[in-house]
Amino acid sequence: MAKTLNKLSPLTIKSLVSTAKKEGRVIKAPDGGGLYFVAEPERSSWWRFDYRINGKQKTLSVGLYPEISVPEARARRSELREQVANAIDPSEQRKAERASQSGADSLEPIAREWWEHKRGQWTEGHAQRTLTRLVNDVFPYIGKTPINSITAIVLLETIRRIESRGAIESAHRTNQACEGVFAYAIGTGRCENNPATAIRSVLKPAPPQKNFARLTDIGDISRLLNDIETYKGSATVRSALQLLPLTFVRPGELAKLEWADIDFDKALWTVPAHVKKQSAAYKSDPERVHIVPLSRQAIALLRDMHLLTGGGRYVFTGLRTASGSQHERHMAMEALLSGLRRMGYDKDEMTAHGFRGIASTKIREIGKGKFREEVIEAQLAHSTKSKTQKAYDHAEYLEERTELMQWWADYLDGLKNGAQVIPFKKAV
Repeated sequence: MAKTLNKLSPLTIKSLVSTAKKEGRVIKAPDGGGLYFVAEPERSSWWRFDYRINGKQKTLSVGLYPEISVPEARARRSELREQVANAIDPSEQRKAERASQSGADSLEPIAREWWEHKRGQWTEGHAQRTLTRLVNDVFPYIGKTPINSITAIVLLETIRRIESRGAIESAHRTNQACEGVFAYAIGTGRCENNPATAIRSVLKPAPPQKNFARLTDIGDISRLLNDIETYKGSATVRSALQLLPLTFVRPGELAKLEWADIDFDKALWTVPAHVKKQSAAYKSDPERVHIVPLSRQAIALLRDMHLLTGGGRYVFTGLRTASGSQHERHMAMEALLSGLRRMGYDKDEMTAHGFRGIASTKIREIGKGKFREEVIEAQLAHSTKSKTQKAYDHAEYLEERTELMQWWADYLDGLKNGAQVIPFKKAV
């Protein structure tokens, strides 16, 4: 149930101030949503805002009364709640703004400025993780240091603290974020050197990346497909988990699927360039889209979902937003992982990303060479082409890929029914 907001009226506020002075005591009165009024007996009364971020309870002053009126305090509350919702600590943000206004080109305000500049190009999850790394592991040590005075040795000492707790990969990712901050500072005329680039080669080697966990046994895959069919959780999550193996796109791409990207007549899904993961295959060609031919089974699933969310922007809406609402949000890709966990598949056994690995392996094994390697790679959105060729290949092999995707959907149906191999047949 939503918390009640705007409990206090201007008349109530005046009464509280009068009572506090008359009785000589401090009176606190909540207005809702973390905002509350503090009536003081011997000095100006004020507004305060309570919030929780990174597991910590914090309080921030919103301003003195009557300089800050009731409507102004509530407007400020809305701004602060939005910051918290976006993993921004209002207290730290205020410190950074003050430092910036004073003309101090210290690391933290510039880093936050860089983050705001870049966040629109990132996924919500990546943006939050990047800011959290800076807030937890960089700002407490060198956040107030003028950025142009931070040397490679100073930054290395900061990154070594992360390495010392065994978080080697996190150390590399934090240094990458710092590299971006310093590059931004250089570009905006506030720094001359990039110490993060200088120390990159002296950090402890990052551990080799592990493949996403996935099932390999045919019987286990069959059981998983049937478990998804009978999933008792959210109907939206169930439908998304049903569509994921049929398309074997990346989980983030599925979570952000918009109705505008689906062509029911041509049975095609066009994954926009801004949604594509910026992997090595796409960095040199950031405008390249990815086309996913949709099988009859996939189209049927989407038509069913259209009855539920077709009036909105996203196919799979977030659990806390209604389809078609002004602030509609797409499903979090973590919901797919949570669904797998709820069905009893742990992180070392199966991941949402693992459906790509299953498709890649089984198509090659079961298809027995009927599908050319370049066709499979194209459907996986892996690029083996030159930069010149990439500009023309977003729809290449489309006829063969359409055939592949229908064969794969039929194969999965066979697995759900207990069959292990579906013979390859040319599409009619």
